[in-house]
Amino acid sequence: MIRQLPLGVRLQDAATFENFLPADNERVLAALHTADAPSIYLWGAAGTGKSHLLQAVCHQAAAQNQRAAYLPLADPGLEPAMLEGMEQFDRLCLDDLDAVAGDPAWETALFHVYNRLTAAGHQLLVTATGSPTALGIQLPDLRSRLGWGPVFQLQPLGDTAKRQALQQRAAARGLSLDDEVAAYLMTRCPRDMSSLFALLDGLDEASLAAQRRLTIPFVREYLTRQSVS
Repeated sequence: MIRQLPLGVRLQDAATFENFLPADNERVLAALHTADAPSIYLWGAAGTGKSHLLQAVCHQAAAQNQRAAYLPLADPGLEPAMLEGMEQFDRLCLDDLDAVAGDPAWETALFHVYNRLTAAGHQLLVTATGSPTALGIQLPDLRSRLGWGPVFQLQPLGDTAKRQALQQRAAARGLSLDDEVAAYLMTRCPRDMSSLFALLDGLDEASLAAQRRLTIPFVREYLTRQSVS
């Protein structure tokens, strides 16, 4: 069972381990495939795949008949009280810890849910843009507990790996994206993976509607339309 709060938050179907290009993050993937540690802390810049990996954990848990919950802490609809009872889940995935770091109510709730999860033999997984010691967490006991399990800095993809990730995502959608077109996208668009994947999603819809392949002329036309709309 997968739980996502608040209502309206859904896991992305494509956010699986199979759709994540490891590159220099093999150790991270190996750790996420198990639930041995009381917690796992992932940090890195935007676009390094933090949300993707947490959602992949939830998809994997569901496939293994485990209970998982995914909460994006940056969502303004969330409140600390929502962490009550979350120790029932085998794996609790909390995205964007930055959004609540320094908030006394949130930090207290996080501290207690960590303890309850540990007592139940379950696991907390957290993402942020900085390490536990650099995030501005004010509650010392929470800061120390977040470092008890493995702490990984996600490494960004290089240009070659970004192209491979784009092609892998395209293939999963039934699209053919050759090297030339992938390179064209990367030289004319924001280079973070979130933006590149969003662009690919738009191109997929446009190519289906027009019944055309992803070629440089087609991509050029699409980008021109987007810039004037």
